[in-house]
Amino acid sequence: MIAAVTMGLVGHLCAALITVLGGYALLDVAGLSVPVGMHAAFWCCCIFAVLRGVLRYGEQARNHFIAFKLLALIRDKVFLALRRLCPAKLEGRDKGDLIAVITADIELLEVFYAHTISPIVIALLMSVLFSVFIGLYHWVLGVAAAVAYLLVGVLVPLYIARRGGRDGAAFRTQSGALSSYVLGSLRGLSEIMQYAAGSRRLEQMEVKTDDLAQVEQRMRQNTGRNTALTNTVILLSDIGMLFLAAWLYQTGRLGFDGALIATIALMSSFGPVIALANLGSTLQNTFAAADRVLDILDEQPVAEEIAGQPKTTFSGASVQDLTFSYGDETILQNMSLALRPGTVTGIVGRSGSGKSTLLKLLMRFWPAAPGSVQVSDRDIGAVNTADLRQMESYVTQQTHLFSGSIGDNLRIARLDATQQEIEEACKRASVHDFIAALPQGYDTPVGELGSTLSGGERQRIGLARAFLHGAPLLLLDEPTSNLDSLNEAVILKSLAQERGQKTVVLVSHRQSTMRIADTVYSVENGRMS
Repeated sequence: MIAAVTMGLVGHLCAALITVLGGYALLDVAGLSVPVGMHAAFWCCCIFAVLRGVLRYGEQARNHFIAFKLLALIRDKVFLALRRLCPAKLEGRDKGDLIAVITADIELLEVFYAHTISPIVIALLMSVLFSVFIGLYHWVLGVAAAVAYLLVGVLVPLYIARRGGRDGAAFRTQSGALSSYVLGSLRGLSEIMQYAAGSRRLEQMEVKTDDLAQVEQRMRQNTGRNTALTNTVILLSDIGMLFLAAWLYQTGRLGFDGALIATIALMSSFGPVIALANLGSTLQNTFAAADRVLDILDEQPVAEEIAGQPKTTFSGASVQDLTFSYGDETILQNMSLALRPGTVTGIVGRSGSGKSTLLKLLMRFWPAAPGSVQVSDRDIGAVNTADLRQMESYVTQQTHLFSGSIGDNLRIARLDATQQEIEEACKRASVHDFIAALPQGYDTPVGELGSTLSGGERQRIGLARAFLHGAPLLLLDEPTSNLDSLNEAVILKSLAQERGQKTVVLVSHRQSTMRIADTVYSVENGRMS
């Protein structure tokens, strides 16, 4: 930053002094006594012109190095914040809006880091130096120059920023909403086509686009007013300096050389403060983006990650008098159950009865209170998060697949897994034969969100992940909901073979799935029997 400020200040001085030296050359030709003659001024102008280009490049290179380095650090912090917040704080959040925050909004911060901090310092130093330089000819001129710099660099940007109101925040919010709407439309193309809803979606998209365009138009009009007002103030300041210097010359308080050089110096030195004036409109959008980024960084997670506790190995789990609510809606009430090592526990109940919520509480996605969830006779809040993730494998109703190959998606469970171990896990999940029949086998791309695979195939890959992970506690939420009876039988047989080696919690609507369970609990209205 010091290098950027130094290069920027010297570069602007070089640019302004070219004009000042031109004034000295004219005075020398006129036969007046000047500190720099015409020939010296000519060569100095040539040198300053080259220096201006080199220093300008150096200043921008330093500023952008700072900006892009900081953007990388901010992205890292934002992803860490999202990791802390998930899944509790991110459930139901607009994914398109989040994508806009971590891409476009963070990218906008480059304007602040690269084009705001050092320009402010450069403008301040440049204004002080030239106010002093002009004031050497007459103190009144120095004060007039300082007032002109203050008007252009401070008062005009503040005035424009206030006129802009909340347009910047509205633009960022509506831009995120539009991104989310487009993302949802792309993901739901088949449904849109099936129900001939394309024209309606397009109309709604055009409405959102028009609303966004109106906000952007107001911002551009504000930028135009800013430019017009800035140029008007500069012109009036130059004219004011010219008349003030002429008056001082006519009254004998200032020589002709002072009147000419002071006026030329002011006219040539507005570059840094003009950069500040432009910030009045451009920073509005940047600050709105920064607010959205800071909102994520400042948000507190529901369940903090735990570390530093003694290492825990799995020896059973239990739930005791647990009550849990989403806001004011009670989901589980005074629930208790025991998960003995080496057994298969089944949980049945209607949709919305709290079965999936119970598994999430066992994963400590939310803190369990009142009541308690214990793993290995320790409260789950006193178990290291890393240990808990090693002890538990959680298979949800909807398996998420990342863009990449089938093998890549399986190795998420264990990065060091051998090909033989991967194939064995897939056989237990009744998906190996399907994968082996594909032209590229385990190297077959799955597409975005696993779009090239059916729901049942994705679900079996999710089960294979859980088998590959090798955790002693398997939490399975409707693991066979998308499977036919033959594949369900193969998977249930594999789960039954785990009896004695692993503890399995099996949530399902199907009574056929419960036949392998040692104990079956029924959940009704948040209560368990």
